[in-house]
Amino acid sequence: MTRELSKAKRVAAGPVFWLSAAAAAAFGAWALATPSAAEEGIKIPAPVLDAPAQGNSEVAVLAGGCFWGVQGVFQHVEGVTNAVSGYAGGDKQTAQYNVVGSGATGHAEAVKVTFDPSKISYGRILQVYFSVAHDPTQLNRQGPDTGTQYRSTIFPTDAEQARVAKAYVAQLDKAKVFDAAIATTIEPGRAFYKAEDYHQDFLTLNPTYPYIVYNDLPKIENLKRLFPDRYRNDPMLVSEAKASN
Repeated sequence: MTRELSKAKRVAAGPVFWLSAAAAAAFGAWALATPSAAEEGIKIPAPVLDAPAQGNSEVAVLAGGCFWGVQGVFQHVEGVTNAVSGYAGGDKQTAQYNVVGSGATGHAEAVKVTFDPSKISYGRILQVYFSVAHDPTQLNRQGPDTGTQYRSTIFPTDAEQARVAKAYVAQLDKAKVFDAAIATTIEPGRAFYKAEDYHQDFLTLNPTYPYIVYNDLPKIENLKRLFPDRYRNDPMLVSEAKASN
């Protein structure tokens, strides 16, 4: 079942997004039956160890299942200046959606989050990531999608980020915040490759797409509920970030 849904997501994700009424209804009913449908976000403590601000702009690269939802969440976070969907963990030659979908490239669907450290720290970015962007206890899957390309992974850009990420995972596991151990891997030294244009701003541009409705829009509501002081109503879209640079 999960394999078929993942396939449906890959086939549908092209320049044209359209489903018949019957297909949309079937897809929606199926998504409701999956563990990820309307998942509750969880309140978690902030990291004890955080990274000091370095300059006016920093980058975090995070993977937590389908990049549509992860990107959508961070586009609504105050202090984030851009969030770009892409791939990390594999080679440049295989950083293509249809190839990554095989699960054999080493890539994970990831999001490059650019943020202003004077407004939000790297540790707070991780707090949102673990709390509402995905379920970090799922191994090589996320909700209805299965495969290593949907793994929970932090790709630190330097040694300090790696140190903060490792400490935070240990902190959350020790506190038994989740019902199961955190499965998130930490993979330093991996390049990020931007995904195809039709994946950018997908959640905002396709709010009625069944996969988005049942798997990703609840994450935005959880962000608003759990982080009201960090929630931004108007998302920072990739297209707008480009125009401002």
